Amino acid sequence: MQYEIDLPAGYDIEHRVATRGHRTDEFPGLGLKAYLVRDNQYAPFYLWADTAGMSRFLWGGGGFEGIVQDFGRPPVRHWTGARCLAGPARASTPKFATKRVGQFPEDFDRELEQLARNPAVHTTALVIDPRSWESVRFTLWTAAPTEDADVQYRVLHLSRPNIDQLS
Repeated sequence: MQYEIDLPAGYDIEHRVATRGHRTDEFPGLGLKAYLVRDNQYAPFYLWADTAGMSRFLWGGGGFEGIVQDFGRPPVRHWTGARCLAGPARASTPKFATKRVGQFPEDFDRELEQLARNPAVHTTALVIDPRSWESVRFTLWTAAPTEDADVQYRVLHLSRPNIDQLS
């Protein structure tokens, strides 16, 4: 899932993440949460190991209420996970993330496996919206990305409590 928040001028998102980001480091059901920023936008991306964790986060007192209180209730995009692969840099800290949006690729397994072999890839995942067959390929990088992407982010923090449960 992902939501995007346009930040007010002068808002210190790095301070917010530095002081609050640890709260999801052990969140039940969360595979990973990448605290992402670009320009003047905060756009965290989540991969959930189970939907109960996602539900608890969004409306069960799990943390989203802080976003709602400070910024209002942003629309939350969510997709069905198709595949998630560890890259060679999984043990390192990612610095960048990319997002590619398109139609469901018929050869997504081959594309994802090829990308996952890149030495700078921490994790790559493909998620699908079965209503429109829109696909999103999300990749975490430990060095500058080597693929063209629709959107590129900086990673301020990565929570990964159940990353090994993602597949």
